[in-house]
Amino acid sequence: MADNKNPFSSLEAKFKTVENKPSKAPKEKKPMDYKKYTKPFIAIFLVFVLFIIALANIYVVKEGEFKVIRQFGEIKGIKDTPGLHMKIPFLQSVTTIPKYQMNYKLSEAEINTKDKRRIIIDNYAVWRVVNPKEMISSAGTLVGAGSRMEEFIYSVVRSELGQLEYSEIINDENSSRGSLNDQITSHVNELLKKDNYGIEVIDVRIKRTDLPQENEQSVYNEMISERQSIAQKFLSTGDADKRRIEADTDREVREMLATANKDAAMIKADGEAEAAQIYNDSFSKDPEFYSLYRTLESYKKTIGEDTMIIIPSDSPYAKILSGYLE
Repeated sequence: MADNKNPFSSLEAKFKTVENKPSKAPKEKKPMDYKKYTKPFIAIFLVFVLFIIALANIYVVKEGEFKVIRQFGEIKGIKDTPGLHMKIPFLQSVTTIPKYQMNYKLSEAEINTKDKRRIIIDNYAVWRVVNPKEMISSAGTLVGAGSRMEEFIYSVVRSELGQLEYSEIINDENSSRGSLNDQITSHVNELLKKDNYGIEVIDVRIKRTDLPQENEQSVYNEMISERQSIAQKFLSTGDADKRRIEADTDREVREMLATANKDAAMIKADGEAEAAQIYNDSFSKDPEFYSLYRTLESYKKTIGEDTMIIIPSDSPYAKILSGYLE
């Protein structure tokens, strides 16, 4: 009765039914299996590492350079052909040495000339590496090779310039610098080749020759004195040549005049002889006319404006003069 009187009895019964039904258990998630991704990941990682290692051990040989391959410090090979090459990872290392020509600025050096003058020489050299293995074994590095080359150049320059006088070095007209540069280059190369330095000097040039400041002015004064002496010598030689040329010219003129006078006298004598012969041939045809002609000719020489002649009036000379002819 009580249940029938309770208005919520039906609802309570439904709730009880629902509570008595078994509830469904929630589904559990399965854990992810990472093991199946481990091997591919390791394989990809190893491939990437090998690629990086291979890429890091590839080197490029360019035009104009040597590549020196070392293994534990020992030279294993030298590459000079342009292209891609590969070294052994972790064991070998690669260094670069220039193959092209290089300029080397030598330090200024003070030397003594043959005439005991001190001068400061500033020069430079053009050089290159011809055998990297010999260069490395003898000098170690480019810096070491350059230092040894500088020592040889200084020694040869000091020896060569020590055989020349100061005027021969600085005088452009009488300077032997051109052949001197060639001699220095040749001697330096002989020394480098003898000691197997693996480098070659292309050219050695003297850029500048200066005097030490303490004796610069005295040398300049001496140079001026020498120039004045040379100028005076030229003037004396020129004056002597002038006098010699004038004497030779005067002698030649006198000889030419003597020859000309001699020829003129001979020609004149021949002409007078020929004229006398003509006169003789002509006057021999009429002796009286010749006598008259000679008399008239004598009048020209003896009678002038103020001439006074005293002769007998009956002389033939007076008769002719007075115009009386028989």
